[in-house]
Amino acid sequence: MHTKIRPREILRQRNRRMKYLTLAFVLAGLGATGYWWVFNRNHVSTDDAFVAGHLIQLKAQTEGIVVEISTENTLHVQKGQVLVSLDGAHAELALQQAEAELGEIVRNLVSMAAKVDTLEQRIVAREATLDQVRHDFERFKAAARDGAVSDQQVQNARDKIRELEAGIRESRAEKISLEAQVNGIALERHPMVEKAKSRVRAAYLDFHRRNIVAPVSGYVAKRKVQVGDYVKAGAPLLAIVPLDDLWVNANFLETQVSAIRPGQAAEIKVDAYGDARIYHGIVQGIAPGTGSTFALLPTDNATGNFIHVAERVQVRIGFNRQELSDNPLQPGLSTVTRINTGEPGEPVLLSNVNIGGDAYRTDIYSHELDGVEPHLRRIIAANKP
Repeated sequence: MHTKIRPREILRQRNRRMKYLTLAFVLAGLGATGYWWVFNRNHVSTDDAFVAGHLIQLKAQTEGIVVEISTENTLHVQKGQVLVSLDGAHAELALQQAEAELGEIVRNLVSMAAKVDTLEQRIVAREATLDQVRHDFERFKAAARDGAVSDQQVQNARDKIRELEAGIRESRAEKISLEAQVNGIALERHPMVEKAKSRVRAAYLDFHRRNIVAPVSGYVAKRKVQVGDYVKAGAPLLAIVPLDDLWVNANFLETQVSAIRPGQAAEIKVDAYGDARIYHGIVQGIAPGTGSTFALLPTDNATGNFIHVAERVQVRIGFNRQELSDNPLQPGLSTVTRINTGEPGEPVLLSNVNIGGDAYRTDIYSHELDGVEPHLRRIIAANKP
């Protein structure tokens, strides 16, 4: 038995389904629009954002052979901890040479001071001889008029006087020269001594720096040095990464940055954790130029080959320190970062970057010369009479 086809009924069913489908699309669109209006209307986001941090390169400060490595990649090190030790033979030899030069200069100055006294006594002796020859010369002149003394004796006495006077002038000039070098200042503060002391300090510093210490606390990465390596000053050894001071470098399109201000809140999703964990941060500052401006080869649009490409501006976003402490991250991780531009924020040129951390300054090198001054005094005392 054939079913009778009713075209009007089919048309009504189809129209009914179309209405339901249209209503579903309208409701979905309204829901998406409402969600965007409530949650995304005042937000800008980018997936061109990465975790950044301080990568502190540790380099050799003097030359030598590596005799000990006291750390390894992924290990945590404390500020001031010895990480690499060099044999220090070259530095020790240089220190010994500088000490010997200081002692030699002290002895030379003492000898020059003694020579001043010697010249003074020589001048006194020559003046006494000159007085005697002058008296003889006067007697010879008187006796020569009576024929008791020959003219040759008178001439010899005159020549002797000139010789003695020249010798006295020479000794006085030599004395003045020596006095200019040694008199008027204590031996310990003499310029030649100070110069030699500086060389001792430099050699002492090189010898002290054969033990290479961590300038900050952090985790070791990229260890290149090996035991037995001969390294020179400036050779890279390893890197230290303080994981308690990280931030996000988020690169936003130039069409997105007009409403971004320092102080606005941000949400950060790290790809390593997906949607399971959201970090919160604050915009710290906006770069003063686009990425292409600081490129190695900046684009030159004046050449005529111009293609309009949306530039990106880097925005620095600081993490919430407590969240970072509870769930540590590593520099280089990819993120999806969203900024709430609905907040008023602060002036666009203001920067809230904190430079008060250990990554910006260290005091471990402040006391490296503490023991050198007593050492210098001992060297000077040992070479003085």
